[in-house]
Amino acid sequence: MKKKSPARRATKRVSRPSAPSATLLAAALRAQSDGVFIAGRHLGKRGLKILFVNPSLCAMTGYSASRLIGRCHGILHVEKSDLARLARWLPTARPGQSLGGEGYVARPDGTALYAAWNFDPVGDAHGRVTHIVASYRDTTEKRRLQEALVHSQRLDAVGRLAGGVAHDFNNLISVINGYCQILAGQIADNPQALREVEEIHKAGQKAAALTRQLLAFGRRQPMNARVINLNHVVRDNREILQRLLGNAGRLVTELEPGLGNVRADPAQMQQVLLNLVINARDALREEGRVMIRTANREIAPGLNRRLSDTPPGRYIVLTVSDNGTGMDTDTQAHLFEPFFTTKDEGKGTGLGLALVYGVVQQSGGFITVHSTLLVGSTFEILLPLVREPAVRTPTPSLPALPATRGHETVLLVEEDAVVSKMVAGILTSDGYRVITATHPGQALKEVHREGQPVQLLIAPFNNLDNECEKLARAMHVARPGLRVLKTGTADSPPLVWLDSRHQTGLPKPFALSELLKAARNLLDA
Repeated sequence: MKKKSPARRATKRVSRPSAPSATLLAAALRAQSDGVFIAGRHLGKRGLKILFVNPSLCAMTGYSASRLIGRCHGILHVEKSDLARLARWLPTARPGQSLGGEGYVARPDGTALYAAWNFDPVGDAHGRVTHIVASYRDTTEKRRLQEALVHSQRLDAVGRLAGGVAHDFNNLISVINGYCQILAGQIADNPQALREVEEIHKAGQKAAALTRQLLAFGRRQPMNARVINLNHVVRDNREILQRLLGNAGRLVTELEPGLGNVRADPAQMQQVLLNLVINARDALREEGRVMIRTANREIAPGLNRRLSDTPPGRYIVLTVSDNGTGMDTDTQAHLFEPFFTTKDEGKGTGLGLALVYGVVQQSGGFITVHSTLLVGSTFEILLPLVREPAVRTPTPSLPALPATRGHETVLLVEEDAVVSKMVAGILTSDGYRVITATHPGQALKEVHREGQPVQLLIAPFNNLDNECEKLARAMHVARPGLRVLKTGTADSPPLVWLDSRHQTGLPKPFALSELLKAARNLLDA
């Protein structure tokens, strides 16, 4: 093999890659997924003069290249403050020092997108800025997800607040309804006074239903779903719905005879009606009218071509329509979002239709809205048909207190002093020996101090802490025959270590008659 001479090796040079051509650089800019434009460095009243745009910017903004090149970039920005920031930055801008920002970008069709942008100076060989390169990235979806997360967090906070308020209301309502029952037994021979006490009790029952809705909103109350007929719901609430409309318009109902039944929570369906009628009332103009219709409907297979279409099956339709101001397409797209409202500040929370949507979804149904500006809006709810007969709940009357003639020892744990006094009083008058405590820690001390075996524990069990369960377990070890009456939330799980016949739940607000019966049934089990 022939070797190369040293002189020949010295004369060989390493070739350097050539600089990218202007054509290659332009192609690279056109290939960018972000929108890009190049502009001169001089800022006019309407922005920088655009010299070049890539296809991504055209696709993003909806402008063609011919409509952007030669014009000032200010047509892209909704906020004038964006140009003011650029004006403050530009005199001192140097290559490598970019200006970032984000905001709404206008499109020629009147819509807008949310974008993040960067402005970068381009210098010549002497470092003087000659051009500005701007890049835009569409962050509309990212911003929508961020807003949805914020709305979700706000909704969770409101739900927690609603649950806390409902808990306090339940204590007050328990006292009101309880003393109504006590008074009713004492004034049985005075019909006029008895009627007045019954009116107080009816108001308390309505308040109890309202707190159940607050607890449902805070996800602390399970749905009390049962088979109902929507015609009954509309008829039972027609008077209050007309009262809600007032002088704003008249209420018209068209209820289909022979309407099928659905499975839903009647209290929540009442709330759905109230919210839809209130929204319709706020949109009414002169000669306003709100119409409520019910109908049977069957959707045949093959009619649901899109994923968003209602699946085939038999449904019951509830429609609430008005001849009010109507809504545009953009408003309809956000209608069921929590905290979205078109009402003036202080006149709407943006929660009404979100609650309607949640109730319909929980009931296995579907809701749609059709609206035209200056024509009106129609909300249509479809709930699955069920073949079982409807269960009508009679209007609650003021029940008489039963005489159960108890004689056992009861431990009552209740933090609210007024509720504790009332419950202890009615149990004592019925023959029980009652030991009271405000919290589980105090309860054991009181039991040891009294020295009496406890047959029944009444305590507010809930899912947030297990102090009452620890108390019950300790007492059960000492006395295996212990009975437990839980007065906490409705969805409190059963005590797995205790015989199911020896425990029951009675969520607040409860009637004293129910408390006495539940206590006697447990002790006799």
